[in-house]
Amino acid sequence: MNSPRAPILQLDEVVYHYADGSSGLDHCSLAIAQGSRNAVIGVNGSGKTTLFQHANGLFTAERGSVRYAGQPLDYSRRGLRELRSKVGLVFQNPDRQLFSASVLEDVSFGPLNLGLDEATVRHRVDTALAAVGMLEHAAKPVHALSFGQKKRVCIAGVLAMEPELLVLDEPMAGLDPQMQAELLAVLEDLHDKGISLLISTHDVEFAYQWADTIHVMQQGRCVLSLDAYDLPAHGEDLARAGLALPTVIRLHAELVCQGILKPRPQPRSTHELLALLGAREKDNSMPENSASLARRAV
Repeated sequence: MNSPRAPILQLDEVVYHYADGSSGLDHCSLAIAQGSRNAVIGVNGSGKTTLFQHANGLFTAERGSVRYAGQPLDYSRRGLRELRSKVGLVFQNPDRQLFSASVLEDVSFGPLNLGLDEATVRHRVDTALAAVGMLEHAAKPVHALSFGQKKRVCIAGVLAMEPELLVLDEPMAGLDPQMQAELLAVLEDLHDKGISLLISTHDVEFAYQWADTIHVMQQGRCVLSLDAYDLPAHGEDLARAGLALPTVIRLHAELVCQGILKPRPQPRSTHELLALLGAREKDNSMPENSASLARRAV
């Protein structure tokens, strides 16, 4: 049995209000395990972005604590610079993060501010751009990039700092299906290299398919943190947070009720569900009319 992974980031009872007095976080607590893939889901205004801006010290908790690698955040200039070299934050809107004339200049900015020598900076920049498939665009002006390319450059700028935790606010927003698939491949490669991942998304289907752990935000609080495999048992919790169970969970439950599929294994994507149906039909254990019904349902 594997022992639980230590949290790389932990918020305990964090309270934060905006300048106008509105609540951003209300006694919010959650932990991000080292080396894990995490999805934070919730409706607009639930506190996802505010949570992320506490992760690398952009916001300071009024009450409660934020810890990184077991230590309280150090909000001094030196402490924040060190934290932001380990916790990389990618905003939802790339234009909020890109400010240099060219791709190369933008991705170089962070490593140069660390005081690294020119050869080390160039190596980090080339490696980061290659990781997101943008190396051949290094000399391009930032304003000439597509929206998806800008998002990639933002990620490269963070990767050049060689972070341990990558935090992405709605990374799939505004991307077409092909660009989403390409970005997902980038994230999987980063995870394989040991980087912990924390993303926010409105897409519960994607969160269920991709994440190891799902965190549900509601009115500034994390009301639920659970292993993604356990999500089917929490339909009522999601409904209270204004969310719905993924379609694949509901389809699988209906097929189980009709005796077409077994409760286990629980598919986490339509592709996995179709594979189960195909295997069942291949075994000749599914009546022809049931097979047709199941395929139409998917």
